[in-house]
Amino acid sequence: MTRRSEFAEPYADDHAGGGAPAPSRAGDGAPPSPEEQARAICLRLLTGSPRTRRQLAQALARRGIPEEAAQEVLSRFEDVGLIDDAAFAGAWVESRHHGRGLARRALARELRTKGVDSAVIEEAVGQLDSEQEERTARELAERKLRATRGLEREKRIRRLVGMLARKGYGEGLAIRVVREALAAEGEDEELLDAFLAPE
Repeated sequence: MTRRSEFAEPYADDHAGGGAPAPSRAGDGAPPSPEEQARAICLRLLTGSPRTRRQLAQALARRGIPEEAAQEVLSRFEDVGLIDDAAFAGAWVESRHHGRGLARRALARELRTKGVDSAVIEEAVGQLDSEQEERTARELAERKLRATRGLEREKRIRRLVGMLARKGYGEGLAIRVVREALAAEGEDEELLDAFLAPE
């Protein structure tokens, strides 16, 4: 992980020999301190993929790290940029919107489950405007349309609208996008209006 180099400088005073990692105290018979254990756990997890502060705190708690030691290490990691919930949220939105087509509502829900603060979530999902969401919804509908050819109209409509709803798109947008996609394919617009009229 490229950012591990940022970790070396702030912890240089913890190491013998001006920055070289000190051998584990386990070598002289003493077990590693809770802080040392917490640092090792966090670094291992962050090497695999970015994590939020809450995700790391939960991992430390599951491993029996005392709360005080965990919070001290997590705060130090935030100070040196190894934990950055705002950067995590921004990257999550970018990746999940472009990779999975998720709308702002679904992205916000996922970030909440990862412990990201509401204000940070709001800023991250704000990267996506309504026009971008609508473009993505249209692309999703067009792809799904190809996969549902041969099915009866009502079943196609249910699948298309349901797919967009699961990805976090509002009902109004989903219905409009599906109607336009089916009309562009040659479906009768009056029949579509009958199927897609709000109840």
